[in-house]
Amino acid sequence: MRRALISAACAVTTVTALAFPASAAPNPTQAKGEVSEYVVLYKEGVSPDSAHRAVRSAGGSIVRENTDVGVATVRSDNPGFLHAAMRERALDGAARNRVIGEAPKTPKKKAANVERTVGTKSRAALAGKPSKNKEPLADLQWDMKQIHATADGSYKKEPGDKRVLVGVLDTGVDGDHPDIAPNFNRKLSRNFTTDIPTDANGAEVDGPCEFKSCVDPNDWDDNDHGTHVASTIASPRNGLGMAGVAPNVSIVNIRVGQDSGYFFLQPTVDGLTYAAKNGIDVVNMSYYVDPWLYNCANNPADKPEDQLEQRTIITAVQRALDFAHERNVTLISAAGNEQVDYTKTNVDTTSPDFASEPGETPYERTVPASCVSMPTEGEHVIPISATGPSTRKSYYSSYGNGYVAVAAPGGDKVDTTDQRPDDRAGIWAAYPERLAKARGELNADGTPKTPNIIRSCKGDKCAYYQSIQGTSMASPHAVGVAALIVSRYGHRDRDGGLTLDPRVVEGILRGTATVKDCPDPRSFEYVWYTQQDGKWVKHTSTQTCEGSKGQNGFFGSGIVDALNAVRR
Repeated sequence: MRRALISAACAVTTVTALAFPASAAPNPTQAKGEVSEYVVLYKEGVSPDSAHRAVRSAGGSIVRENTDVGVATVRSDNPGFLHAAMRERALDGAARNRVIGEAPKTPKKKAANVERTVGTKSRAALAGKPSKNKEPLADLQWDMKQIHATADGSYKKEPGDKRVLVGVLDTGVDGDHPDIAPNFNRKLSRNFTTDIPTDANGAEVDGPCEFKSCVDPNDWDDNDHGTHVASTIASPRNGLGMAGVAPNVSIVNIRVGQDSGYFFLQPTVDGLTYAAKNGIDVVNMSYYVDPWLYNCANNPADKPEDQLEQRTIITAVQRALDFAHERNVTLISAAGNEQVDYTKTNVDTTSPDFASEPGETPYERTVPASCVSMPTEGEHVIPISATGPSTRKSYYSSYGNGYVAVAAPGGDKVDTTDQRPDDRAGIWAAYPERLAKARGELNADGTPKTPNIIRSCKGDKCAYYQSIQGTSMASPHAVGVAALIVSRYGHRDRDGGLTLDPRVVEGILRGTATVKDCPDPRSFEYVWYTQQDGKWVKHTSTQTCEGSKGQNGFFGSGIVDALNAVRR
């Protein structure tokens, strides 16, 4: 994930009065008659009719509505819509979404929310019979060994229960991947996004739409991020490739991320409420809600309309998180890849990362700890930091005492003896064959060209896997353990599934983690090398771990342990 996106102990102050300065001028970039899109937050307790009248009075029309938490996508040709909306007593917030209409395309595409490091050591395509009780590629899974999610570990004690539903809020899931399909719940899977060809500056976002109305099927992933996450959680033990942490639970694709890796407000709210209303037990959220890495209520560096947008994101997402938590959804999220302490003041140079109006670009701003990244810093959310093969905190993983709940394997490709990148220190998981072909990563005979992709075959059926790293990869390991906890200790719900109070799940997740102390000295200098123009270049980063052995900023309560979690 980019800066995925706070512990149940980190409370977010909900802003109930989202005042908009009377001096704010209409949007000067919106041409007369041009239609723009907004996300509007209804005031809590107002009737739908009152909210609808308020939207119309401000000059907008509703194109999508979530009545569970009072959030709607609205279109308007009124350049002063934000100002007008905030004068309506029935509305509590508004945020720009995008300008509607075609713009000139330029070849610029945003990368997915994941740290990537190409390894230097080549690996041949792999196939063959598994070792006794193990999947063919199990020996590559140092991550599963680290948390005892193995044939001799948690698989023997509790492999998971099909009645446990895990929602993957991500860029989509390749439901036809051979190492995902057996556990993929197509019936419940949904896509809450509409792909966006270009942004307001004309830069390519999701590229040309492949499907009617720019809406992908519910078993599709044009990015690869969501498929990797789903595989880590629940790839089955089927004699092909590798197994996930909870190989018998069910995966539900709840797509809230674009092909490009953007995750916007309305899909996030819709995805969380869908999970809550459809019996989802655990969700993985390896992202933050765009366009703001950190949302600040009133940062002086931000324009009034941008402050309003960020307050709206905080309040709307928290409403959706509350709605899901109250309905027994365990909420787990990645801690971020910025290698910074979230409990301190930081500098953000990446926001806003999406141009919702022409000329909008990122700028530098100082962000105190009171600014929050959503959903990861929302109440009821369990944030996960990343570890490497040596169990050290991964060099890129963000951290913070009182922020990180627990740690889990996320990969660290420079956690090596020579501090050079090695794909074997990343996390291997499923990769869509269609993307490998489209990206020119396969030879004519189907074998991989690149070292971070491998293949496993069983008879005439082959599947592909890739090695990547990030707190996006750590979070699904914790999600898998949470799914095992629900499988082991959950009770039947009214629909015949299993359910368990998220507070109980978090208590077991934390209480059974392998306690790990801060490094000595606490200010740890990470050193790694990357190749640039044929030369090895040295990089360093000094990061300070605060807290005690049982609770600290690098590892929280410790590294999750699948076997410990289910052996009681």
